[in-house]
Amino acid sequence: MGIIERIEDIPAFASEAEEAQFWDTHTFSDALLETFGTIEDGVLPPPRPRTRPVAIRFDTDTLTRLKAVARKKHKGYQTLLKEFVTERLYEEEKREGLLGG
Repeated sequence: MGIIERIEDIPAFASEAEEAQFWDTHTFSDALLETFGTIEDGVLPPPRPRTRPVAIRFDTDTLTRLKAVARKKHKGYQTLLKEFVTERLYEEEKREGLLGG
């Protein structure tokens, strides 16, 4: 049985059948399972903040490139785009002195 040591070692699956076959022969390592944390006293963590949809337009080349990078990182392209915006916003806030501390 294959042992998954890192989340990044989980491949992108072409179908549910392919994913089922993979999980029939693989499992998470104990060390990786420990990083997931536990639910204490049956209490779930608070829900993540609600998001609002925003329309933004990209040319075909930029969108294709974004999706290619997202696939390599095993993420959705919209998730990756949100991460990019959040990281860049933080850097701009630091540069402009808008962050406390």
